[in-house]
Amino acid sequence: MSAHIAIDAMSGDFGPHLLIPACLAALAEDSSLTLTLVGDASLLSDLLTQHSGWDRARLHVEHASEVISMAEKPSSALRGKPDSSMRIALELLRDQRVQGCVSAGNTGALMALARFTLKTLPGVDRPAMMTAIPTQQGECHLLDLGANVDCSAEHLYQFAVMGSLAAASMGVANPRVALLNIGSEAIKGNQQVKFAASLLEQAEHLNYIGFIEGDAVFRGEADVVVCDGFVGNVLLKSSEGLAQLITERIRRVFQESLTGRLVGGIALPLLKRLQDELSPATHNGASFLGLPGVVIKSHGSADQQAFLSAIRRAKQAVAENLPQKLHGHLGDLLL
Repeated sequence: MSAHIAIDAMSGDFGPHLLIPACLAALAEDSSLTLTLVGDASLLSDLLTQHSGWDRARLHVEHASEVISMAEKPSSALRGKPDSSMRIALELLRDQRVQGCVSAGNTGALMALARFTLKTLPGVDRPAMMTAIPTQQGECHLLDLGANVDCSAEHLYQFAVMGSLAAASMGVANPRVALLNIGSEAIKGNQQVKFAASLLEQAEHLNYIGFIEGDAVFRGEADVVVCDGFVGNVLLKSSEGLAQLITERIRRVFQESLTGRLVGGIALPLLKRLQDELSPATHNGASFLGLPGVVIKSHGSADQQAFLSAIRRAKQAVAENLPQKLHGHLGDLLL
């Protein structure tokens, strides 16, 4: 299936110097993909001339004169920069000139601009960021990942409904939904989590299984795990750091002695497979659920391979027609 994705080319810690090679790699691996780079047209055109062999019919440039910094307040980005690359990319999506948008920029600004430009689906107060993380059983869908630091019980309930519908649309049968908490007992947690649990217990359309602790997330005891954005972001970044630690420690062990190097040479294909499965770059790209269009947030520090993964995730979301599937069910479940 063909897809046309807008790229906020001025976003991220490294900007277009890193994002352009990732975009060209995405075009090379999928002949049905079209990309529109949004940003300083002169700079983007100059950088593109440094590369050859790409299909000019599938790569366009849309000029935007302003850039939103990673430290900028969402209110400033919303009111003070009408011609930012992030905003123009979202407007292309709103105007149906593209089918999805990918940005590695300021999360708060992306949240504010997406809500302003695209609005939200019926019954959704706030969009939530969701991604799939690896577990012993396969993967788990975690939300929210940082778009909503402070959440009410009603917001957590909405996240659970959206996460369950999204997981089901991806082929998970009757997704098990859990609330992330400091304990599995009913008496544990803050008031918002307890209130959210009471709402979810009454939701007959959800397969709510109760509270879940952080270690159980990675054992795969739930298909959808719900929390506020503060907790979710900490869990995600911690798990990514741990994955990097494990792969680095394994590498050091195999390099410490001749025996280790010999064994490491034999085990190299398995180690490479493990590294690829656990690498944050492989899982980069979080979907904003609750919007009428596909919006993917990449890590700001993403390298070329990680940003390529975010583009792949956008293509997948377009192919799954996820916003439309959510729109068809959310109204009845949330209103």
